[in-house]
Amino acid sequence: MNCAGDPERQISIVVADDHTVMRDGLRMLLQLQQDFEVVAEAGDIQSLFQQMRAHQPMVLVLDLHMPGGSSVDAISALARISPVTAVVVLTMEDDRDVERAAYSAGASSYVRKEAAATDLVRAIRAAARKSLSG
Repeated sequence: MNCAGDPERQISIVVADDHTVMRDGLRMLLQLQQDFEVVAEAGDIQSLFQQMRAHQPMVLVLDLHMPGGSSVDAISALARISPVTAVVVLTMEDDRDVERAAYSAGASSYVRKEAAATDLVRAIRAAARKSLSG
């Protein structure tokens, strides 16, 4: 059963990371969850904005270091493009100031890439609940 308590409702996800192998691995990992659907991927900020406009996902999994601009700045801009989307930052960045900046910009969660896959799955489900509650 997914975050909404509705077994038919899929959690739509956009994955944004500048490394293709990372996006591929995330997609494979996330699609193992019956209630997750990766609807699009982005490798830079420009394509991220395009995918967000097109898909309006429940959750965005966002790397902090993307070509084409600041991912932290993109978080607040994305809130205007897709206000229903909750953002899960997935990063190698281990800097409390950067983490605070991501939360201040509107991120729902901050997960380090060294975390367990289950931590990311939990963060996505929690973000989806936030997305549904408005």
